[in-house]
Amino acid sequence: MKPPLVPLATLLGRELRNVKVEKPFVKFGQAALAKKGEDYFLIKPDCERVPGNPETSFSVFAIFDGHNGISAAIFAKENLLGNVLSAIPQGINREEWLQALPRALVAGFVKTDIEFQQKGETSGTTVTFVVIDGWTVTVASVGDSRCILDTQGGVVSLLTVDHRLEENAEERERVTASGGEVGRLNVFGGNEVGPLRCWPGGLCLSRSIGDTDVGEFIVPIPHVKQVKLSNSGGRLIIASDGIWDALSSDMAAKSCRGLPAELAAKLVVKEALRSRGLKDDTTCLVVDIIPSDQPVLPSTPMKKQNALSSFLFGKRSQTSTNKTTNKLSAVGVVEELFEEGSAMLAERLGKDFPMNTNSGLFKCAVCQVDQPPAEGLTVNSGPFFSPASKPWEGPFLCTNCRKKKDAMEGKSANMLCFPLPDECHSCV
Repeated sequence: MKPPLVPLATLLGRELRNVKVEKPFVKFGQAALAKKGEDYFLIKPDCERVPGNPETSFSVFAIFDGHNGISAAIFAKENLLGNVLSAIPQGINREEWLQALPRALVAGFVKTDIEFQQKGETSGTTVTFVVIDGWTVTVASVGDSRCILDTQGGVVSLLTVDHRLEENAEERERVTASGGEVGRLNVFGGNEVGPLRCWPGGLCLSRSIGDTDVGEFIVPIPHVKQVKLSNSGGRLIIASDGIWDALSSDMAAKSCRGLPAELAAKLVVKEALRSRGLKDDTTCLVVDIIPSDQPVLPSTPMKKQNALSSFLFGKRSQTSTNKTTNKLSAVGVVEELFEEGSAMLAERLGKDFPMNTNSGLFKCAVCQVDQPPAEGLTVNSGPFFSPASKPWEGPFLCTNCRKKKDAMEGKSANMLCFPLPDECHSCV
């Protein structure tokens, strides 16, 4: 027997009163075609905020598109999730956990980058990292892999920001301000060819994990966006640039509507191959967030974006400020909880200074190591390399992470790779 229908007014009332609504099903599919073999992905549908308590379950899906080798992609796949979770305070409830997640993602990305640089390898990777907890979706990304959301209203929205120098003027300005140079490849005769690249290194991206040989102005600080879906659910398509160089977001969503996630992923890859051929590694994850009373995500016709949907889903600048709007989550409407893309740690890590009251030690906001305040960056202390600059207004950073921060902001020279102090190895 079919479960009784719940009136829309009742559903909306539950949302307003924060009454517990049953968690959705999460169904997923994956497909890939390899050209260079540098794409990797992560699927973990059974994570738990509190180990052993299935009521605290959440899911993680990620794409790692490596370049100049596979080491960075593999390292990020194996270590990033643990680094993110280690940056979330223990003993907090679900709402507090979700609020802490964007900052923890920033810390986790930066810590993973620092750890990989200790290996002395020069490969790099893009990352699109998706956390699903109930109806709340949080996406963190560096590079040009992408995550889109297709809702029941037929509106396709971009949950990531591309960090390609060719397309992102603000990132070009940031790179040059930090000491990098942006230009095209010069060939014999002085002709410039190809996309805009960052020099030294010649990377087309402005953000990644790894790329030790390029320069610290290629930062691992992710764009983060957090949204809450309505109870009608939605579909996520997470893919490497092998898909997005061939298909627009609308084309990818439209090509697989109404199909189960596993088949949908295969069709998106097939459509990209038909459109462009196999020019690059092509990896696609399709994740359906489905109401518990529906076996599959229903198909809906594509609708034009109206003024409201453009406001809710329009592509934002990577330096947009936090959004804490309280728009009602109704059928086909997505509530935006948070968005931030600044490459400055002071704007991403907050200003609180967690301290171990038993020992009097401060905890580094990035590597999570306890240190005496005198050994790290404390309140109102200046940058490590630039005493005349504006005082640091962020949380406590250990000496090593403080150096990383200044290097990313162009305040130090030759900071391509540096050893972790002995006390930091406990967090690796």
